[in-house]
Amino acid sequence: MPPEEAHQIECHLARLLDERGMTLAELAARVGVTVANLSVLKNDRAKAIRFSTLSAICRELHCQPGDLLTFDPR
Repeated sequence: MPPEEAHQIECHLARLLDERGMTLAELAARVGVTVANLSVLKNDRAKAIRFSTLSAICRELHCQPGDLLTFDPR
């Protein structure tokens, strides 16, 4: 099996939380996922995200997916 390529998607969850004065724990409770799972996303270690989770995050942060995730072609 070939080695896995590093993805080029950056997550801006930390910035969005800071701008809204919300903690990761508060967002996790509102979205219905664990703090650990959101931490993986926030620290750019996620390999995937469910659309239902993405929708819930965007609903709670009042943002669009493009505000949360961007592509960095490096």
